[in-house]
Amino acid sequence: MADALTQTDVEKLLDAVAPADGHASKVENAETLAVFGGLDRDSDETISSAEDPDRLSSEQIRVLEMLHDALGRNYAAALSGLLHSNVEVTLKGIHQLRYADFTSHVKAPTCFNLLRTEPRGGHWILDVNPLILFPIIDRLLGGGGEPTPALHRPFTEIELRLTARITGLFLDELRRAWMKVIDWRISVERVESDPQLVQSVAADEWVVLISFEIGLGESCGIMSLCVPLKSIQQVGEAFSSNSLPAYDYRINTESTDRMVEKLPGDSVQLVAQLADSKISTADLVGLRVGDIINTEQAVESPILIRIDGASKYRASLGALKGRKAIRIDEPVAVTAPESTATVGDSDTPGKKA
Repeated sequence: MADALTQTDVEKLLDAVAPADGHASKVENAETLAVFGGLDRDSDETISSAEDPDRLSSEQIRVLEMLHDALGRNYAAALSGLLHSNVEVTLKGIHQLRYADFTSHVKAPTCFNLLRTEPRGGHWILDVNPLILFPIIDRLLGGGGEPTPALHRPFTEIELRLTARITGLFLDELRRAWMKVIDWRISVERVESDPQLVQSVAADEWVVLISFEIGLGESCGIMSLCVPLKSIQQVGEAFSSNSLPAYDYRINTESTDRMVEKLPGDSVQLVAQLADSKISTADLVGLRVGDIINTEQAVESPILIRIDGASKYRASLGALKGRKAIRIDEPVAVTAPESTATVGDSDTPGKKA
């Protein structure tokens, strides 16, 4: 029978696992940091974070968001051209944490790219979750875009070569985005399936984690860019919204040209939405031919142009050569929650002729 632990043994064990400063570490909600490809959103795990005065300011975070939000759109255009299919890339979040916290929540096997940045940028990390990488590879090999079963194995040599094309497109857009701050030369030094095999960044070093969500059909996964904090700090005053040139949020023409060239036969749905209205269920049931539904939208108000369900432009309604036509007036500046015509109980019934 094993010996029982004495009170002294218990106290030693508690001292060994307690924080050095005697206080519990602050934690960040796991749902907030579930942008990691390997972190289960339903998990109860949390990632420890400590106060550190040497962190990025809110202004520097805003600059990062500006750069990488546009980067995501440009990468989506380039990747759509490569795959001959619509790809969505969205900036999901920017977080500051220790490198060890990042790697401990990336599950192997994964596609863990060690990047070398010059001059003086050191090593960065680009992690691509297999949940989205395998469907992209399947598409490159001629697959029809059907959902791909989750595979838990390292990548083959052929798959790694195809992956290099995917990460290469991202690095091209990354260079263009950062060129407004500094002209980095970025290359892949090596690729590992286990993040614990990459020790080029100190475990306790602060890093900035920039996460993108990639969607291809019904498949979705996370691509994470891990940048050591010192790489950004070396840029100094150039990394501020005051010194940064006005950023052009439009997709760059080169990415657009590539997408148009490779998607010549594809089509999208364009809808001119005249107006929204609400009517009661009783009025809906009683609708007859010849009834008129009154809306709150003025005749001279612009109409909304939707492309594949997303609001893109405001336009004017008219006629051309005997047919109904619309004239594009301006792009929709901010993507807001889409308003759609709804039917339900309302105090504004439809009028009948």
